[in-house]
Amino acid sequence: MTDATPEIKHSRPLRSVLYMPSSNTRALEKAKTITADALILDLEDAVAPDAKPEARENAAAAVTSGEYGNKYLTIRINGTDTEWHADDLAAAAKAGPDAIVVPKVNSPQQVLDLVAAFEKAGVPEQTKLWAMIESPYAILHAEEIASASERLTVLVLGTNDLVKELYVDHVPARANLVTSLQLAVLAARASGKIILDGVYNNVKDADGYAAEVEQGRIFGFDGKTLIHPAQVEGANAGFAPSEQAVADARGLIETWEASDGGVVTYNGKMVENLHVESARRTLSIAEAIAAL
Repeated sequence: MTDATPEIKHSRPLRSVLYMPSSNTRALEKAKTITADALILDLEDAVAPDAKPEARENAAAAVTSGEYGNKYLTIRINGTDTEWHADDLAAAAKAGPDAIVVPKVNSPQQVLDLVAAFEKAGVPEQTKLWAMIESPYAILHAEEIASASERLTVLVLGTNDLVKELYVDHVPARANLVTSLQLAVLAARASGKIILDGVYNNVKDADGYAAEVEQGRIFGFDGKTLIHPAQVEGANAGFAPSEQAVADARGLIETWEASDGGVVTYNGKMVENLHVESARRTLSIAEAIAAL
């Protein structure tokens, strides 16, 4: 890798990424009308062992139904160390979702093995790999994991497992996770990958959830994984540029482009190339959201 920050190649917004238990047909039906940017059709934690086969069929049917509009559809399969992994991968390969989400990815070699397994199983080329980062070891090797393959496009923070592995508690403002969160964002930016924040567990705590969305945005996450439809609106708003931010971006770019090459200021602040690049990124995000 070079020392330049790679360009992020994912062009679709992933502000709100909602886990849906694939064993629950009512939930899958409701998900068609939910305004989440993406769905993770879950075969792992949200599905009991005896419900795994049915969930597998339901997830595949949802992906191939064409009834979810322009949502980004992914399937979370069970981990490589489980008895369900091979069957999950075969079903996902046949369905061809936008991405396959794999839990507990801990090393670059595991990424390479997964990519090889994708190819062997006949996973369509357009189906990407999303890797869940859920352990202290994965956090400390996140840049290597993220850079291991171009097929890996998104890192997903598994903060519940991370809390467990660190022997800590869930606390307000996640003070005990700040280092891990920032290291993960650094790894994503260094490798040009999208990164999604972990879930907020208390669906009745609207204020706490809003604060965590804002924290994730400030830290640099691209979006947030969610466990309840009521959380979608907050993530969509929280990870979208505000109207003022869009207006300021347009004004800054117009001022820059109208300049004669001398010192440029906008709203009393000096403007440099880096500010223009940031403004263009803001507009590109806003345009991608508008296109939805």
